[in-house]
Amino acid sequence: MSVHAYAPALEMRDLRKTFAKPAVDNLSLTVQRGEFYALLGPNGAGKTTTLRMVAGLLKPDSGEISICGIDALARPVQAKTVMAWVPDEPLIYDKLDPLEYLEFVAGLWAMEPAKAEREARNLIEILGLGSHASTRCQDLSKGMRQKVALAGALIHDPQLIILDEPLTGLDAASARQVKAVLKERVALGATVIMTTHILDVAERMAERIGVITNGRLIAQGTLKELSREAGQDGGTLEEIFLRLVAGEDAAAA
Repeated sequence: MSVHAYAPALEMRDLRKTFAKPAVDNLSLTVQRGEFYALLGPNGAGKTTTLRMVAGLLKPDSGEISICGIDALARPVQAKTVMAWVPDEPLIYDKLDPLEYLEFVAGLWAMEPAKAEREARNLIEILGLGSHASTRCQDLSKGMRQKVALAGALIHDPQLIILDEPLTGLDAASARQVKAVLKERVALGATVIMTTHILDVAERMAERIGVITNGRLIAQGTLKELSREAGQDGGTLEEIFLRLVAGEDAAAA
């Protein structure tokens, strides 16, 4: 597999998906390597549909998706090897404990067993799962299960990490651990794309922010750039976001 070193982490062109009505409407978006990008929007805006298409879980009606230079629609298996997807509802095997689950996932990626165990134990430690390493996943809280799912996504050291509401169900301490892990991955060169309804988290963590509504990207940029786009001089992300969405709704009325 050839991964193009200078290609964007994610490049979408004219992506479209329609159910009863367009859920994603000719969406184009580029996220660079080593970037922390937050994709925001009201409920039903098309965020999850977009990310599910990027992850290869949903086929677009039309458009192009490139992941680290790999055509994700023509070469879906190769694209999946360089990325990770973490949904808002963790999908893990209930009958395994966290360590067993991580070793199982590592086996799917054909990781060398000694390296897999080392990486699994490291992720368990940094995500605060040590005291639950031998507890069956079915007996873990939703927040703990979410951290196990994140660990499983990270174990093969993906270059692109896609997270849909990653802080759902996490208490303050767990959320802090997850944010620290994500920041570290970005510092090491990985790219993170995250959706969240917790706008102050996006404001603090994301280098660039995209705002999507009715399946279309209506604005993107740094907080300062979004503020100018909204016709404001500063303000919180919440204020800017609400103004952008309200302006789009008014224009569409």
